[in-house]
Amino acid sequence: MVAPSPYSLIATDLDGTLLRDDDTLSERSLAALARAGRAGARHLVVTGRPAPRVRPLLDDLGCTGLAVCGQGAQVYDAGADRLLWSVTLDRELAETALGKIEAEVGQVYAAVDQDGVDGLTLIEPGYLMPHPTLPALRVARRDDLWCAPISKVLLRHHTLSDDELAATARSVVGSLATVTMSGPGTVELQPCGVTKATGLALAAGHLGLSPAQAIAFGDMPNDIPMFEWAAYGVAMANAHPELKALADEITTSNEDDGIAVVLERLFD
Repeated sequence: MVAPSPYSLIATDLDGTLLRDDDTLSERSLAALARAGRAGARHLVVTGRPAPRVRPLLDDLGCTGLAVCGQGAQVYDAGADRLLWSVTLDRELAETALGKIEAEVGQVYAAVDQDGVDGLTLIEPGYLMPHPTLPALRVARRDDLWCAPISKVLLRHHTLSDDELAATARSVVGSLATVTMSGPGTVELQPCGVTKATGLALAAGHLGLSPAQAIAFGDMPNDIPMFEWAAYGVAMANAHPELKALADEITTSNEDDGIAVVLERLFD
């Protein structure tokens, strides 16, 4: 399918999409986003990372506007370093959801992202961070995860694949939380009904932009709601099969500047 005319809103995931595997931004991608910006398009980062873990990347992008963080649970104003909107996951519901999941699959290892612009990522014993470059504080026991309001829970299992863990979690969690899979080793629980699309819709509305004006880029199933919201969805070559099946276009991989390949064509 031939891509439509250039868009006014460019929504990009970070990990596995805009970022290379070493968590860096390529000069080609930066140049393509800058060109789109000069043409009048707005770029919104839409990521599972919480706001505190996004700030350095937004600095690299020269972004002083909005970003959607925490799988849609946070709309962050980079220029003012404040949250315009945030929703937390009830900690009692999170504990109940974990109990239901462990009743099905045995022990899981958990981490949490705390709410707020200075919230910490806490990890319990046995949990391994999928992104070792991201800072995290190890706690002594699971109860310590619930010491402050949280935006989401991250889960890992020692033998189940991400797809298997996510499927089981969805089957038992019900309305306690929304279950997403956002990358290798990253199955997450977030507030019920919260997705990247809900956060993106809020941010776009703040900017006076609509779904019809949006093109979205992603690589994992947590990007599916964003693709369903935007007029046009572009999956990376390295994307999960579920997202590729929904995409309007498949570009090259995050390592091969897949976002830049599309933007250079649209904003030539």
